[in-house]
Amino acid sequence: MSDRDPSEFLTDDAARIEIESGKRLVRAGDRGLSLGERLTGALYRLTWRTPLHGLRLNGRYPLKLLAVPEDPVAGNPEAGRQMVEGILVRGRERIAVGDVDFTGTGISPALATHIERFAWLRDLAAGVSRTEGAVIAEGLMRVWLERHGDQVADPAWSPDRVGWRMLFWAARAPLILSSTDLVYRSAVLNTLARGARHLDRGADRAPAGLARIAAWSGVVAAGLLIPGGDPRRSFGEAGLAKALTTGISADGGIVTRAPADQVDLVELLSMLAAVYDVRRIEMPAGVHDALNRAVAALIGVQMGDGALSSWQGAGPISAARVEAVVAASRVRTRPLRQARDWGYQRMAGGQTVVVADMAPPPPSRIAKGGCASTLAFELSDGAQRLIVNCGNTGGTSAIPADLAKALRTTAAHSTLTLGDSNSTAIHADGTLGAGVGSVEVDREELEGGSKIDASHDGYARRFGLIHQRTLALSASGRELRGEDALLPAPKRRKAATAPFAIRFHLAPHVEVTPTADGQAALLRIDHGPLWQFRCRGGKLSIEDSLWVDADGRPHPTQQFVIEGEAPPGGTSVAWLLKRAG
Repeated sequence: MSDRDPSEFLTDDAARIEIESGKRLVRAGDRGLSLGERLTGALYRLTWRTPLHGLRLNGRYPLKLLAVPEDPVAGNPEAGRQMVEGILVRGRERIAVGDVDFTGTGISPALATHIERFAWLRDLAAGVSRTEGAVIAEGLMRVWLERHGDQVADPAWSPDRVGWRMLFWAARAPLILSSTDLVYRSAVLNTLARGARHLDRGADRAPAGLARIAAWSGVVAAGLLIPGGDPRRSFGEAGLAKALTTGISADGGIVTRAPADQVDLVELLSMLAAVYDVRRIEMPAGVHDALNRAVAALIGVQMGDGALSSWQGAGPISAARVEAVVAASRVRTRPLRQARDWGYQRMAGGQTVVVADMAPPPPSRIAKGGCASTLAFELSDGAQRLIVNCGNTGGTSAIPADLAKALRTTAAHSTLTLGDSNSTAIHADGTLGAGVGSVEVDREELEGGSKIDASHDGYARRFGLIHQRTLALSASGRELRGEDALLPAPKRRKAATAPFAIRFHLAPHVEVTPTADGQAALLRIDHGPLWQFRCRGGKLSIEDSLWVDADGRPHPTQQFVIEGEAPPGGTSVAWLLKRAG
């Protein structure tokens, strides 16, 4: 290994090029929805079942759509063929087509969402002929109409699901409207018109972020595709502009901070763009700009294998899925290196990619499944992952609930824990509590590489200490130098000595061998390069860990952990990851 001290960082002032000044990210008040807000929302949903709301949804229905937009995202042909054989598949999950009842009972939230959005129409169209596909699509459409066509209730008629359905039904109209049964065709077209009127009144009541953007996208799509829709389109475009302003940050990241939602955002806006294209109407500049920014932010959290890094409730979404939605967007852009508002920092040198979470967790009122991951990072060498977070289920049912909750903890991420506690509390009901309120971030680009200094106050109230992390990646990508410091917090409470642990979770197929002195380890990537790790300021040990793949499958792996004691005056640990050969 290098004989340079791992606590030395790139500090060539003559070569320093400032690209951003220091940034302080503050977590908005996170009390969650108040009792009054929850009650108001529940009462509003109850009104959907009243005769008055039913009358509001009545009116003329179209005899046909003005156009059929192209679905810009390719489907899974194999999944479509399996539907002909009687099985609906999403990832590792499956359900018999005959058992689909659009209630979500007995299946995971992710599969229920896939079914209720009618996203499976895309796979059906990709895998079988229109004639074969129409039989299955019409059969399932009749089931939906029987259960939900006249009964306007949550969640089937939640504004975001109606918005998604509007886009999928329009793009796959040949599959659901090929029938010669005029009564059935009229029921489908009437439901489209009723859904549009439902969105007119309820789109802005959807939760901020992806759900509200989806609802308003449905309004716009209805205005473009249902005859006489010009006033609705104008109304919808104004609502969508507002939803995008409140739903994504200035750098294009979704407010939930979840890469899984970012993938859906790019897909959603790409499908809406296809509706504008088929009508030969120019998409508003603000929507087009939002799509451009969203794509740059999305590919900014890709690792070297093309799949996403694991943050905020999602595992490493596959490279194929990411590639499909980016291609659908028709946006050509570079990965966003510094999503300061979305909160992810990307460093790249040579074949090495580092993605780090440098922001507070999302507020509970706008995000479900948020994680206490502040200052964690992931690292890949080419297509090989080296340092990872444990990942998450992505809403599938493959992992027990207790383990799914554990995957949200600070210890499940490659960062420091103090006092065996989370940097941000995770309540029994799954919401996030007190902890990280602000994060200070400063980044510099140097001739010798990139350097980030960041700190968070998640342990200040309980332990009187600030966690500060420095990451410095060389231009060649062959060295990542780090330092984790615990510093006395201003106006701190009286602190006592507390144990700390800095965890580095390893990807599967990475073999780790500790050295005899307990200060270093060798990391061998299966069929890949050798990396060396050395630390100073704590004791290094090897423990078991796990990693959840893109299909929600857990894989046994290992982690190395640096442990020590933090006195009231603070402490620091310096470490170095260096590629050998």
